[in-house]
Amino acid sequence: MGLRDRGVEIKTPDQIALMRVAGLLVGRTLEVLREAVRPGVSTGELDRLAEQHIRDGGGTPSFLGYGAPPFPASICASVNDQVVHGIPGSRVLAEGDVISIDCGAIVDGWHGDAAITVPVGEVAPDVRELMRVTEEAMWAGFAAARLGGRVTDISHAVEQHVRSQAHPTGGSWGILEDFTGHGIGTAMHQPPNVPNYGRAGRGPRLERGLALAVEPMVTLGSKHAVLDDDEWTVLSADGSWAAHSEHTFTLTPEGAWILTAVDGGRARLAELGVPYGGD
Repeated sequence: MGLRDRGVEIKTPDQIALMRVAGLLVGRTLEVLREAVRPGVSTGELDRLAEQHIRDGGGTPSFLGYGAPPFPASICASVNDQVVHGIPGSRVLAEGDVISIDCGAIVDGWHGDAAITVPVGEVAPDVRELMRVTEEAMWAGFAAARLGGRVTDISHAVEQHVRSQAHPTGGSWGILEDFTGHGIGTAMHQPPNVPNYGRAGRGPRLERGLALAVEPMVTLGSKHAVLDDDEWTVLSADGSWAAHSEHTFTLTPEGAWILTAVDGGRARLAELGVPYGGD
């Protein structure tokens, strides 16, 4: 393992393989949570389910106790106009809600980090479109990544995909600018930041051994956000609903490897015509 460009951590292939173990645990935990989302379940119940699954899988929740004030849960559960970092608790999900679940796990010192947005029963068509656009933008970012390229090649692709999609009510999508993706490895958050907008061709080079969490956060309205009194939950400034998609990935000489996707990203990358770089 080495350091490049002001603290960017470069892993060996063996270390990336260890990250895949943590990533698989995160991916499988999120699939368990996806199946558990339904009207009548509380965000606190989802959090307890996540912690049990992570610990049963030999991991430690990355989020629990993180930061200042210490985050009090194992997942972030952000509902409707809550964009990211929602604290799980007594809130009960209702038909038509949408919940973004962010999950991180540590296994043998290595981190995985991913997020999904899940409908609660049947949701409004504009919300379903928001979810689609946000997830597809993340995959567009992966498709733009090449060894020898630059970090903002990903950023530009994410933004371009969102901007290319018609807004369901004729408005404009809000891409959060104050919250970004990030490097990841022996710590959950590392350099470099991975913005979800901007010009291509900037930032550190994409090289073998660099692991990044790519995570577009998009609203149906404003790109601006406000911080709740709990000092963690981030809400859209105009009350518009939000979606969040995230995966941890790396590049190998063969192609992209999505470390937190259960199949390594093989299926979605094939749909996009992107070479798969996993084992």
